[in-house]
This record gives sequence, structure tokens and C-alpha cells, in this order.
Amino acid sequence: MFENSTLLVTGGTGSFGQRFIDLTLRKYQPKKIIIYSRDEMKQWEMAKHYESDSRISFVIGDIRDRSRLDSIMTDVDYVIHAAATKIVPLAEYNPDECVKTNINGTTNLIDICKKHNVKKVVALSTDKACNPVNLYGATKLAADKLFIAANSYDLSVDATKFSIVRYGNVIGSRGSVIPFFLSKKESSFLPITDNRMTRFMITLEEAVELVWQAFDDMCGGEIYVKKIPSMNIIDIAKAVSKTIELREIGIRPGEKIHEQMITTEDSSFTYEYKGYFKILPAIHNCFENIEWIGNGKKVKSNFSYTSDNNTDWMSIEQLENWININKSIIGKF
Repeated sequence: MFENSTLLVTGGTGSFGQRFIDLTLRKYQPKKIIIYSRDEMKQWEMAKHYESDSRISFVIGDIRDRSRLDSIMTDVDYVIHAAATKIVPLAEYNPDECVKTNINGTTNLIDICKKHNVKKVVALSTDKACNPVNLYGATKLAADKLFIAANSYDLSVDATKFSIVRYGNVIGSRGSVIPFFLSKKESSFLPITDNRMTRFMITLEEAVELVWQAFDDMCGGEIYVKKIPSMNIIDIAKAVSKTIELREIGIRPGEKIHEQMITTEDSSFTYEYKGYFKILPAIHNCFENIEWIGNGKKVKSNFSYTSDNNTDWMSIEQLENWININKSIIGKF
């Protein structure tokens, strides 16, 4: 897929971007990877790691800046759209900034990718875009809809194709609960927002593999959802420490009790495959087109995929083992 191609990763200095670039360089032989982000300090630190690799290029820029995007998109073959304003409580208190990045920035990216005839573009979505209850989720739902509709204006073979991958909590990533719990391990208690809370559990490696799969499979407009295990927040805390007190403190503004990836409303357009689901675009009747369906099996009409109704659960012991193996990288990506 990426052999001798030029890739651009928006928000490329974030958790996903760093892991994607590392793993993609190991598996493929791209001609060039452009890391596009507005955080110059992260770029500076990341550039040290790749200073001897001429295939890696760092560009400071913001997806809100249409002219800057336009200036660096020449000869780009594939784009991974990972840039977003994503911290839920901060988005609740700074809604304008979240909208400017997640909606306006996504619109800019779509237009510029089309202008430069980029082959394929995959955006990272979130469980919070599914039946959203917070502003971040609402802006990501809007971004998803923009990506799906972007395929409508030109259905020719050579037109730029846009698709989406959706996943939830990334185990051990920066800003996730595991490094937070580990930082509190020596304190008197671990704060639990709600004892009922459940979360999907995915590794960065699995997220990268889902993006690869999307690029390889996509026709345009699909939302790819990987099958992954769930955990209760109490079990996540116990995997960090079985002895420390757990204290319930109440949910944060905009926070969900359970994560949701596929709603019952999505079920009319959702197909199941080995290891993942695919929500097909309802527009243009793509959900009835065998090219989009492939070897998928239609889910039941009342199907939903949520972290509390999941059939696959990660045990405390499994998470403990993962933490012990990955201690050196937890919180770094």
C-alpha cells in the first residue's frame, strides 16, 4: 500500500502519530512521511529520534490554516488525519476552539486533499462521536459526517477517497487513565469517577493496524470499528494496585459511563467481519453495494456495540501483565 509513497500525518506528534510512524517505517518502505503539527516542542523531541532518516519531514502548521495545508500537500499520496482538540473537560469550557479545529480544520483538510488529488484519506474518530453527550464527541461526529459526505461529490475511480476508523480508550497512552493511576499509586487513594464505568481497551499497535486495514480495504465513506475487549474501571484500578483505597468522586463534565462504538441506529448499515465491524455510508445506498460489503455479514437490526454489552472482557491479570511488559513506554505516546 505505502511502498514508495508520500504520507502526511496531521497531529503526527501525538500518541497515535508517533506509533504509526514507527510501525509503518518497519513494515513498509514509504518514500516520505510528513509530520504536520502545531507543537514545535514535540516536533523538536521527535526529530532527534529520526535525525538520520531522510524519509521523515517535520512541518509546523495547524489544520485551521488552509493556506499552510495547501502549501505542503503537493505530491502527497495518503493522509492520516489524527489532529484534534480532544480533552473532554477542556472542550466543554472552550467550545469555540474545539469547533475551529475538529470541524473547520477537517473541512480545510478535505478541500485541500481533493485539490491535490490525494488518493486516500483516513481520519481517526472516537467512541465519543457515537451518540455524543459532550462537545468533543459532537464535533467529531460532525467531522465523521464531513468525511463520509466528501465522497459524494465525485464517485469516479480516481477521486480522493475518505474513510474513518473509530476506537476508544488506548491502553497506557498519554492522558489515559493507566498512567494517571500509576502516578497516584503512592498516594492514599485512587480517584474513581463512577464505579459503574466501563471502557474499551485497545493498544496503539492495534489502532495502527486498523488504519492500515482501512487504507487497504476502503471504497470511501466507511467507518471501521475493531473488535476489542472491555474492562470495568474498578478492575483497571486493581490492575495498578490491589491494596490502595478506591474513592468515587463523580463523573467529569461531558463524561460517559460506558463507551459506545455502534448504535442500534447504525445497525441497518453495519456489517461484521473477522476482527472488526464496518458501518457503511447510508448515502447513495452504499450499504447495499457488494463492492462496499465484500464478505461481511449483516448484523441484527437491534445490534449495538458498547463497552458494557461487550462479549469480550480483559481480566485484571491480563492488564497487569501488559503494564509490567510496557512500563517503560506507558504515558510516553
